[in-house]
Amino acid sequence: MKNLFRNKKIYKNILLLIAIGYIAIIFIGQQKTLNSYKAAQEYNTKKLEEEKEYQESLIAMHENINSSEYIEQIARDKLYMYLPNEKVYIDRSKQ
Repeated sequence: MKNLFRNKKIYKNILLLIAIGYIAIIFIGQQKTLNSYKAAQEYNTKKLEEEKEYQESLIAMHENINSSEYIEQIARDKLYMYLPNEKVYIDRSKQ
């Protein structure tokens, strides 16, 4: 009888160790998953902030697009157009 009780106690201890090991494995797996979700959230938050800044710059450009200063700047930079009687100096060292 004593031997049977001892065997049951050993089986309980083994079963308890298996259950603790299983719970530990599940906990570690969930922690890895949570860490990956946190990293993805941080990346997406950073990307969202960048896109908001880009949107603000586009809104500022949209508000400025019909101004005469902007049109003059584009004509000078992209189309190489200048005002009449304006002297243009070309720096040959930059070419």
